[in-house]
Amino acid sequence: MTTVNPSLPLRGVRVVDFSWIVAGPQATRILADLGADVVRVEYDGRVDSVRLGNPAPEAPRGSLNHSGMFSNFNRNKRSVNLNIRHPEAIALLHDLIRVSDVVIENFSAGVLESWGLSFAEMQRLNPAIIYVSLSGFGHLGRDRAYVTWGPTAQAVSGLTAMSGLPGAPPAGWGFSYLDHTAGYYGALAIQMALYHRARSGEGQYVDIAQVETGIVLAGTEILDYTVNGRGYLESGGPPGNHARVPEIAPHNTYRCRGDDPDVPGSGRWVTIVCETEAHWDALCSVMGDPAWTREERFRTNAARFANQDALDAQIEAWTRALDRYDVMYLLQSAGIPAGVVQTARDRQERDPQLHARGFYATADHAALGPHAYEGIPVQFSRTPWQIRRGAPLLAEHNIEVYGDLLGRSDAELRQLADELAI
Repeated sequence: MTTVNPSLPLRGVRVVDFSWIVAGPQATRILADLGADVVRVEYDGRVDSVRLGNPAPEAPRGSLNHSGMFSNFNRNKRSVNLNIRHPEAIALLHDLIRVSDVVIENFSAGVLESWGLSFAEMQRLNPAIIYVSLSGFGHLGRDRAYVTWGPTAQAVSGLTAMSGLPGAPPAGWGFSYLDHTAGYYGALAIQMALYHRARSGEGQYVDIAQVETGIVLAGTEILDYTVNGRGYLESGGPPGNHARVPEIAPHNTYRCRGDDPDVPGSGRWVTIVCETEAHWDALCSVMGDPAWTREERFRTNAARFANQDALDAQIEAWTRALDRYDVMYLLQSAGIPAGVVQTARDRQERDPQLHARGFYATADHAALGPHAYEGIPVQFSRTPWQIRRGAPLLAEHNIEVYGDLLGRSDAELRQLADELAI
């Protein structure tokens, strides 16, 4: 087992991790980066679908160990194989819970109870256990039995309606970002429960509803309704890249040299915002004070806001001739808020700020080899996070966990494997 830095704040905490896809693994990867021993309980008869997703180009067909996405969400963890329907496997799992601090899953409500693992049963095994369930609607209420995925939870929470262009249908987020948000809340809740247990000795049950973690992100729309009495449609629908509150212009993304609207992924854009007249005057100066900037329709912020489409077309005619990074640095040097719309390659290879903060760390993976992982966006002066290794191979740590930790002999492990219990 890779050595854990003794300064990591969660060193000594053990997590039994039944989670899968993104929401649960996001929570436990934060814990693992902070030093927790996260043991992923998997089953080769029904693997996490992320193990199969986005495999490396050189991956053997059907490989369970070549997904970069899986490695990113499960670095620093251990993996054991367990057939929950086998009675000896249940005995192993009970022993693992006895020597652990946290159990987490993000199944639909009631799955662990169907395995005979209610919170009451876990407490019988380990009175100090912390059990975290991260489901779509939580375990209370009319909708507790409903199944969700990140995009559907985003829709129900109201976030999908807030994303898109004016006059167009809601666009959604294009990725399950709410899975990440739910994972952040999961990691926070576990650490608060550990803090409570350290003071009181008490374990507890933590019930997290993914939909609710999205609702708290819809604050502006909720305030608009509760304070101004306006619903979403009365507010004008999604503003796209334009600003609605405050009403300022220009406020948009603009194509730059090298961008081809007919080539997906060409992605050469820069964002420009003028919050004040001083910003506008500086932008005009950087652009060379073209005559169109003195037209009446652009003379004041109110006029620019009322004529945003025409304004954006004029600005983009200027940016299209320039490199996006040149535009950003020109405008920033003049005190104008501007930023390149970065791609993944930009962030990993061209962003000096992320490099200075050490956000991307390189670690080895048994099948993928060494590659960079995104870090935790927090810097600790005394207890820094650490990426020690990539994700585990499926069942890579059966001997470490079942043998070294739980004391099963080699002969017992061979028999359990022969019986397809592990």
